[in-house]
Amino acid sequence: MTDALLDVRGLKKYFETSHGLLHAVDDVSFSIERGKTLGLVGESGCGKSTTGRAILRLIEPTAGEVLFEGVDVVKLGSGAMRKMRKNMQIIFQDPFSSLDPRKTINQIIAEPIKENRIITDKVALEKRVLELMETVGLAERLINTYPHELDGGRRQRIGIARALAMEPKFIICDEPVSALDVSIQAQILNLLKQLQERLGLTYIFITHDLSVVNHFSDDIAVMYLGQIVEKASAEEHFNNPLHPYTKALLSAIPIPDLRNKRQRITLKGEITSPVNLPDACRFAKRCNECVEQCTKGIPPLKEISKGHFVACFKY
Repeated sequence: MTDALLDVRGLKKYFETSHGLLHAVDDVSFSIERGKTLGLVGESGCGKSTTGRAILRLIEPTAGEVLFEGVDVVKLGSGAMRKMRKNMQIIFQDPFSSLDPRKTINQIIAEPIKENRIITDKVALEKRVLELMETVGLAERLINTYPHELDGGRRQRIGIARALAMEPKFIICDEPVSALDVSIQAQILNLLKQLQERLGLTYIFITHDLSVVNHFSDDIAVMYLGQIVEKASAEEHFNNPLHPYTKALLSAIPIPDLRNKRQRITLKGEITSPVNLPDACRFAKRCNECVEQCTKGIPPLKEISKGHFVACFKY
């Protein structure tokens, strides 16, 4: 892409188990343009969150390249990586467990600023904390409260403020609304969108909810057992899904219209174990459109039309 902020190439993350190698992330590649959002979608255990953490090196990748503005993050030493983290932040899924219960909102938001010596003056630091609180919609009166005194929506706003404290260019949103009530979800999504437009942020939005990602993302990548099986623009994804797994996910989205008789696609069969994977399509055992070729090789991710990539032997 012409203006790619992040370019991930052949990213892999394997875990040693007593039964062999667990392929959590296996040869994942994609690019994200500056100021855009990539939605990373799939069922639990498909490797979405592991991909996000490997990109930020919260866990070390097994192989691959993560190019941020042309710099391979994977090859950086600890000092250079510490500086790079100012540009790359994460908002975690659970707004309670991701916050230190012994610290106030003031201390939580100020911590990354103090640790990186961005602001050392105490008065200026508190002023910056109040600015960040205002940015994410937290009242000034809450500055000395603790996380357990607040509801889930306010706690997640603290997490967003903490991520913004470093003035990053890129943020991974790891299911940031899945633990919140529906009404609060909309508020947090609107806030993230407003921040993106105001600050020019680039997002990876990790979720299992396709209806959410449709309204939030520019492009969508669907993951299955550690691999991307389809990637396209959000509009193309919903209007012209090609991979059988994507079709099944879309058919499961509830529609609040009793007149809509959309047929659900039921996936049967067992999920292939991610340990010591066979040399075959990982979705073959559950696929309604499986043919003999699917059991004899791994389908590559191919560009079927402009910007639309699919890993399926049908195409």
